[in-house]
Amino acid sequence: MPRLPFRLLFAALPLALSLSVAAADTALTTVSERSGFLKTGRYDEVGALCDAFVKAYPKAVRCLSFGTSPEGRPMKALVASTSGALTADQARRRGLPVVLIQGGIHAGEIDGKDAGFLALREVLEGKAAAGALDKLVWVFVPVFSVDGHERFGAWNRPNQRGPEEMGWRTTAQNYNLNRDYAKADTPEMQAMLRLIEEWDPLVTVDLHATNGAQFEHDISIQVEPVHAGDAGLRAAGTALRDGTIADLARQGSLPLPFYPSFVTYDDPASGFEDGVPPPRFSHGYFLLRNRIGMLVETHSWKEYPVRVRITRNTIISVLERTAQNGGHWLQAAHSADATAAALAGQPAPLTWAASPRARTIDFRGYAYTRTPSEVSGALMTRYDETTPQIWQVPLRDDIQPAISVTAPGAGYIVPAAHAAWVGEKLKLHGIQFRRTAAQTGTAVETYRASKTDFAKQSVEGRQRLSVEGAWSRERRDIGNGSLFVPIAQPKARLAMALLEPAAPDSLLAWGGFNNAFEAKEYMEDYVAEQVARQMLEDPAVKAAFEQRLRDDQAFAGDPAARLQFFYQRHRSWDERYNLYPVMRTDVAPR
Repeated sequence: MPRLPFRLLFAALPLALSLSVAAADTALTTVSERSGFLKTGRYDEVGALCDAFVKAYPKAVRCLSFGTSPEGRPMKALVASTSGALTADQARRRGLPVVLIQGGIHAGEIDGKDAGFLALREVLEGKAAAGALDKLVWVFVPVFSVDGHERFGAWNRPNQRGPEEMGWRTTAQNYNLNRDYAKADTPEMQAMLRLIEEWDPLVTVDLHATNGAQFEHDISIQVEPVHAGDAGLRAAGTALRDGTIADLARQGSLPLPFYPSFVTYDDPASGFEDGVPPPRFSHGYFLLRNRIGMLVETHSWKEYPVRVRITRNTIISVLERTAQNGGHWLQAAHSADATAAALAGQPAPLTWAASPRARTIDFRGYAYTRTPSEVSGALMTRYDETTPQIWQVPLRDDIQPAISVTAPGAGYIVPAAHAAWVGEKLKLHGIQFRRTAAQTGTAVETYRASKTDFAKQSVEGRQRLSVEGAWSRERRDIGNGSLFVPIAQPKARLAMALLEPAAPDSLLAWGGFNNAFEAKEYMEDYVAEQVARQMLEDPAVKAAFEQRLRDDQAFAGDPAARLQFFYQRHRSWDERYNLYPVMRTDVAPR
């Protein structure tokens, strides 16, 4: 059967969706569905629908509150299964895969809420994904950023077509939740991580709408592990990604396996670059837990009814494929847990990047021009949506490890001074640790920064820090009440992502240890002058100083640097300056 042209397909969708309401119990339909997907409801609708689904399907749906937002709103989730397992413990004992689907992490991109409720009703009515809920448990969070959802307005997403009004990108505290998975600063993320730890979802689907250019492709599906993470679990991630894309293509969509953001902003000819996100993002986070994460991005320039229907189709595909393959994928995930627990002494990538190698792809775009703007003066791209055009552009999708380190032999030691706050972060992520007794002269690895770079402006309310340095062996005392974080645990990769200083979303990178890299004590210049003259009586010091003067003109012309040369060699120098407080060890402490 020939496929309908996209314009005809899209034009038919609002009618088809609105007709479905007539046959449905209106108590289980959304404001969006009843409006022909021109509107989206306010947050109180989520609570009402949560209760309504339980009333209609008491043996198959459970409604729960898993947190409270800073503005006092309950964070709601629906648990759906016809297997009889409606608690995490029951799902675990039955060996059922759990699928967590979340909408509204960016509450202006609210396709997932309305598509999720539509899909849930159709699945429970037996109209879609028949029998899937017998074989899995679906945990549905309609809106993650509940306070952001209620910052409602018509122009909250100026580069998006519909709904008529929507929520805001960030929370009431102005946090971007899809930058918070690793650092877990927000009450919302802390509640979500507790939900994740309770349910241990095999597959987590994060539903978004893109920003960016105009083109014909209507959705992108990105999954990890595919390029990164446990080698054995990548086959499952690839199967889910490719299977979902195939399902969508059969339904008339033009899905992509990468995020369609140009390498050079606003320049289609620059093409695209695939990659593996750091764990501040959802699908970069779950691969470190040895689970599957999917990022769904509908194209923001498609009309809202189209985006909702495509998102609904994606949800149904994920449920069907997990029901069919979830048992095997769950075995692969548990095998990945065992592999991670044996990571000690093995190389482990912290970041991944596309190599320079590119291939040319056909991309379904529109005719466009690039001319200087009379408004901004910049070169601007203007698209003609009436004229589809095949772009032949480069795609860099050869993904390779970029930064790798060797996992410690036994684990990490967090000193007692930082045990409280670090311990809370580790607990949120489900990372195992224990308290240690005091020990003196313990053989450990320590990391000293040879170069530090503090960010010039805050990011997510934090001053980020990047460091260069190396681990080296020495003996140090371990205080009573320090934390030992063993590498021999299923979440070893996640522990490394948080505790390795070179990791992009480590606790260090997000500014958690900035004080360790700030000089707090100093030597007055007149004292340093006296100290320098005494130290120059040592021939070795004198020779090193004179050599530096000859070799480094900037140093020679900088009085402060010249005095610092001697201060750093004096016994008063703070040996903890630029010393990362966390240590590595090859032997588990007492």
